[in-house]
Amino acid sequence: MAEQNFANHAKFVPGYHYLTFALLGVNLIWTIFRLIYGLPGVGIWDRLVSLGVAFALLLMAVYLRTFPLKAQDRVIRLEETLRLERLLPADLKGRINELRPGQLIALRFASDEELPELTRTVLDRGAMTPDEIKKMVRSWRADHLRM
Repeated sequence: MAEQNFANHAKFVPGYHYLTFALLGVNLIWTIFRLIYGLPGVGIWDRLVSLGVAFALLLMAVYLRTFPLKAQDRVIRLEETLRLERLLPADLKGRINELRPGQLIALRFASDEELPELTRTVLDRGAMTPDEIKKMVRSWRADHLRM
């Protein structure tokens, strides 16, 4: 398995991200076309139902991706809170709740050695984005279980 870093840490599944969404998108566009221009012998209600189904399938595909990611984010948030409680110095432990979920999720890539320093930086600077935090990680702690 290749070493994980900021450039390659995002999980990308071509069959899902390209094929599924492309087919569902084409289906939605085709259904809209059929609704507007009609087909001989097909009533307006049939076309509206087809449009509803096409839209529902596309929406379902989006939710099939986002719901598990939100559950994964909650687990990561718990894991990282426990990790921070174990590794942070006493003066930072009381500030763990100041970290936003995205910041906690980004901090998971920092090694145990650099985590206290990086957490202090994030807390002192305040409004750092997850990508800004990930770019600051010097010793990347891979997460091969991501979805």
